[in-house]
Amino acid sequence: MSEKEFFPIRAMSIQAHPDDQEFTVAGMLARWVQAGCEVVSVIVTSGDAGSNEPSRDADYKPELARLREAEQSAANHELGIHETVFLRYPDGELEPTLDLRRDLTRLIRRYKPEAVVTGDPQGVFYGNGYINHPDHRAAAQSALYAVFPSSETRLIFTDLLAEGYEPHKVKRLYVHGSEKSDTWVDIASTIGIKISALKKHVSQLGDWDPEKMMREWAAEEGKEHGLIYAEAYKVMILSEEEDRG
Repeated sequence: MSEKEFFPIRAMSIQAHPDDQEFTVAGMLARWVQAGCEVVSVIVTSGDAGSNEPSRDADYKPELARLREAEQSAANHELGIHETVFLRYPDGELEPTLDLRRDLTRLIRRYKPEAVVTGDPQGVFYGNGYINHPDHRAAAQSALYAVFPSSETRLIFTDLLAEGYEPHKVKRLYVHGSEKSDTWVDIASTIGIKISALKKHVSQLGDWDPEKMMREWAAEEGKEHGLIYAEAYKVMILSEEEDRG
């Protein structure tokens, strides 16, 4: 990293679909867990649109949602994450609504994470072969604005005060998929765990083994920074309190 490494006491990962976390940020989360961090994994949709099988129709969606939630729970177990929250918004139809931001604000105020990890709401094109899923952007935008200003501002979503959720200020925001990354986290010791967790998503991977691609991605992220395997982030430091290294 470009600075003293930060290990939060509690962190929250907010992602759109089951398997998003494992494809992107699971190496750092596993590293944090090994350092004693409690991680809460928030999955906004249950991935119920995640099938292109011609024999499947709308009646299959509840079954697929249950399967993908089970796969995510198994992946989190592999990572050492004991708390998973499924918000069950419709897959493929996610919008950055006030209702979603309120739900995420409620969770941040409830669990009080020092760090929140999410995607980049501005990321649309990655290379010339991948258009970012709109659900990713919607979840990331809602997470970003739940972190600031909503979770720390008392008179935003005053109904949450009535529910007993007092404001909470997040210390750091980790954004993956940013074109302006400024922090590279060494995941050499946890990339195996990351890949093992990803392999729990059998409904999406089928017979494909993602290990070669995941190692190539992580090697590419780390090569200019002297790291064998890395994940890249833009890190927003939202509190001036002294960090623990």
